Formats: sequence, structure tokens, C-alpha cells
Amino acid sequence: MATRYTFSIKASVWEVREPSSNEKVSSPRQVAKSLRDVGRMAQEAFFVLTFNTDMKLIDRHMVSLGTLGNALVHPREVFRPAIADGAAGIMLAHNHPSGNVTPSREDSDLTARLAECAKLLGFKLHDHIIVGGNDFYSFNEHGMI
Repeated sequence: MATRYTFSIKASVWEVREPSSNEKVSSPRQVAKSLRDVGRMAQEAFFVLTFNTDMKLIDRHMVSLGTLGNALVHPREVFRPAIADGAAGIMLAHNHPSGNVTPSREDSDLTARLAECAKLLGFKLHDHIIVGGNDFYSFNEHGMI
């Protein structure tokens, strides 16, 4: 008796999400201000903000929640929501619960790695912002992106 195999094909349609706001993002300070709640978190958390081609925010996604001093971040978790949102560009953001927004060596290395991934995937990486207390650090403003 011959073995019979059954195959099925799944089709999916990607839908581009509309911006959550009609406000165009124009500066790191504007983004940092919108992340004030993140700056007060007691644990380190990593976010990806997705944008359309007009720099209008589509959504903010927490991709990692860590401990007091670090959060485990992997490119697949960073770019999954960007792909799902149909984003043209992204910004990275995380907090330093200590309030000291100076990037660590790990922050700089991760930013460089994610910038390479963004380039390969066709996303514009606009910035990586570290927030802590009422202060922020922009990798873009410091020429690190």
C-alpha cells in the first residue's frame, strides 16, 4: 500500500498599520519626553519604536524586561514588531534605573550590532535613546549611529 502525503499551503496578507499619532517625531528630546514612564522603571527594559516613512510613530513595543542592571536583547525580538508593523524605520530605547544615562560598553556594542541588522533588513535605524530619571542620551546626537 502506498503512503499518502497531504500538503497544505498557508497564505497570509501583511497589513501596514496606521500611525498611533499624527504627530511627526522631529527630535530625540521629543522621544525621550514620551518615554518618561520608562525612565522611572525599577528594572531595565528595552523598547523598539516603529515609524512610518513620515516619521510618525506606529507603536512602542517592549521587547525585553530585565533586572536592575541589564536586559537581554536579541535582534529577532527587536525586528519582529518592526516587520509586523510594516515599519520603515525604528528607534531603540531603554532605561537605566540608576539614572546615569551614560551608555555602557554593552550598550554601544548592542547598538552597533542592531544597526548592522537594520541595514541588512532594510530598516532605517534613527536613534537609540537611553532614559533615566529626567535625563536622556541620544546615540544619534553623539554621532554613534
